[in-house]
Amino acid sequence: MTPHLETLRAANVVVVVAGMEGALPSVIGGLVANPVIATPTSVGYGASFGGLAALLGMLNTCAAGIAVVNIDNGFGAGYIAGSINRLAVRAGSVAAEGAPRGGA
Repeated sequence: MTPHLETLRAANVVVVVAGMEGALPSVIGGLVANPVIATPTSVGYGASFGGLAALLGMLNTCAAGIAVVNIDNGFGAGYIAGSINRLAVRAGSVAAEGAPRGGA
């Protein structure tokens, strides 16, 4: 993960899919300032209870900036990530245009 840290930090939003105890989104959330969308997966080993353990772990995170979607809801995570990215791109284009010209 360390070799990709700058790429993660440069993204407008990060989607993190994790199983087992669902701790990975909290780790990523502590390393980046951008929004993180946590997606629990039902696939894994151990007592994951079909993704419920990962979901509960993600919902109880203490890291700021993390949103959680339902188990195996990659579509929902991708849709929200696309919305966040679209807003960021729009905000960037408005900022590039500069301050309003002329009087206040």
